[in-house]
Amino acid sequence: MHSTVTSLVVVLLAALVTPILLTKFKLNIIPVVVAEIMAGLIIGKSGFNLVDHGAWIDTLSTLGFIFLMFLSGVEIDFSVFTSSGNKKKGKDGKSTPNGLVISSLVFLAILIISFIISVILTLCNLTSNYFFMTLVISTISLGVVMPTLKEAKLMKTSIGQIILLITVIADLVTMVLLSVFVSFYDKSSGGMGLLLILFVVGVVIYFIAKTLRHRTFFESLSKGTVQIGMRAIFALIILLVGLSETVGAENILGAFLAGVLVSLLSPNREMVQQLDSFGYGFLIPIFFVMIGVDLDIWKLFSDFTVLLMIPILFVGLLVSKLIPTLILKKWYDWRTVIGSGFLLTSTLSLVVAAAKVGERIHVIDNKMSSALILLAVISCIITPVVFRKVFPKTAADEKQRIVFIGANRITLPLSLEMNEGSFETKIYHTKLQKLESNEADTSFDVIELDNYDETTLEKAGCFTADILVASTGVDDTNAKICKMAKDRGINRIVSRIESPELMKELQDEGIDTFSTYFSIKSVLKAIIHSPDLVKLLNEKDNGLYSINVNNREIVGPTLRRLPFLGDIIVVRIYRGRDSILPQGDTQIRVGDRLVVTGSKEHVDKLRERLE
Repeated sequence: MHSTVTSLVVVLLAALVTPILLTKFKLNIIPVVVAEIMAGLIIGKSGFNLVDHGAWIDTLSTLGFIFLMFLSGVEIDFSVFTSSGNKKKGKDGKSTPNGLVISSLVFLAILIISFIISVILTLCNLTSNYFFMTLVISTISLGVVMPTLKEAKLMKTSIGQIILLITVIADLVTMVLLSVFVSFYDKSSGGMGLLLILFVVGVVIYFIAKTLRHRTFFESLSKGTVQIGMRAIFALIILLVGLSETVGAENILGAFLAGVLVSLLSPNREMVQQLDSFGYGFLIPIFFVMIGVDLDIWKLFSDFTVLLMIPILFVGLLVSKLIPTLILKKWYDWRTVIGSGFLLTSTLSLVVAAAKVGERIHVIDNKMSSALILLAVISCIITPVVFRKVFPKTAADEKQRIVFIGANRITLPLSLEMNEGSFETKIYHTKLQKLESNEADTSFDVIELDNYDETTLEKAGCFTADILVASTGVDDTNAKICKMAKDRGINRIVSRIESPELMKELQDEGIDTFSTYFSIKSVLKAIIHSPDLVKLLNEKDNGLYSINVNNREIVGPTLRRLPFLGDIIVVRIYRGRDSILPQGDTQIRVGDRLVVTGSKEHVDKLRERLE
């Protein structure tokens, strides 16, 4: 018992020290989870052998594995499946491909080439099961791809959406195929029939949760010490993991399915941050450190055949991703295509999962399992670095597209002001409505529509926007347009709504709203109480700006220690539902939204560093 507790303390200390050392020595190119595996190598069988297995550490490691698969499901943004169907024009005027179609084709090519490579490896007696090896080679790490795209500011670009969608499809398909493989290969498994029961239960839970989630009774329980949402999520994980094991499936499938259900139910950002904090702050580091602890590098090096598999499989990973991405050459340049192929080669969580599962059902032995995990570590270190070197920097400079629906005294001048920055705006208006005389300026390029019907808006290209603003004179029309835009996966939607009830309904669906009546009243109140604040808001070069903190490398320092503020003053920090009055020792966290004032030059620099 004493040795188990000591081992747990050693593992937790390794998990604590690892990110500190990465930051201290500026080793940001190495993903934290990869560094945790390396830390495990040092304290485990390959190093000082300080860790012994025991009930506590094994249970926490298993829970970390389960929670990792759960968060992999939560990370899947299903809105990309709808938004990717919208064709956009690139800056050069060329049409970009249909994201969903082209991503599906690329992944299908990845699967076919992975199968061919696996068959060749089997014929050369380097592996015994080509189907299992196909799954290993075709996996892509969403946990590596998504942060890399965010850091490169490619998430909103067409190529970024395609890379993300290929990764999402790979995550979904390979996880399901791995479960199907186990159900056929493992005689102790319950088979496909029982596996279907798990998916049916998941569908039933989804519809029940969707019906109940916005009930007033449950909303009242989501605050304070009750936190019914978090309780429901953990109950869902345990239920589906337990059901998975009951039907003879892998527990990670139940955890992944629970994450997918949570993602489909669109949890608020604050809850996702809490889940991330709990998972990546406690359970998941224990799992990855223990992966390194159990890796015996010296034993691995003693087997030449297994050692030979690592470079061969790495080449296989590259070939299986680089050749399919050549499909993208029709729309993108060579550096973009090759860079995309390298990023898609990064793999981690699912290879680790497949290695552990394969070892358990005796498809591979312990040496091959260790080789696959080492391969995943190597790919996560090399491929993101090559991607940053190869991928063209200008690809991330595309302007965000804002569509204003409804031309009036608010949207018309705002469209011109937004065009001055990093935005490209279009404004649409119906022919039946007449603009006021002071609004009918020839400098405004207004696109006329016959009506605001779904077909008309679709045909006019209104749903190709990154940000859509619905500001017609009718609340119901604005709400209808917003719901159409949300169904098509537009990330940012803003609506003019005067009805408090309808405003609350749209806000619950994640749509930002504003009211001209309440806005005018608030400004008048501000003029009476704080005239200097209104002057600040009206200054063109020194107004208020909102900046989202997405760069994980910036997290941790206090405001006074940020070296790139310039003349910027942080007015307010919004963290989930909390509004924080910033002070010098206030820490910045991922997901924070900063309201700042200062010169536009310094605001742009700060936004570049934080977003």
